[in-house]
Amino acid sequence: MYQIERDTVISEILINAPYTAPLFEAIGMHCLGCVMASGENVEEACEVHGVDADLFVRHVNDFISSHS
Repeated sequence: MYQIERDTVISEILINAPYTAPLFEAIGMHCLGCVMASGENVEEACEVHGVDADLFVRHVNDFISSHS
C-alpha cells in the first residue's frame, strides 16, 4: 500500500494517488500542477498553508487506505 510521509514530494503523491488531489485543494493547495508541486514536499506545503503536517499526512494516508 502506498503511504506518504512529511517529506514526500507533492507531485509524487499525485502520480501514485491522483484521487488525493481534492484533499490538497480543500486546504488551499490549488496549484497542484505548478512547478512548486514538483519540488515541494508535504511539510513545506503545509507550512505555507498553515496546516498541521502530521495531521494532514495522517488524513491523506487514511484516505489512501480507504481507497486501496
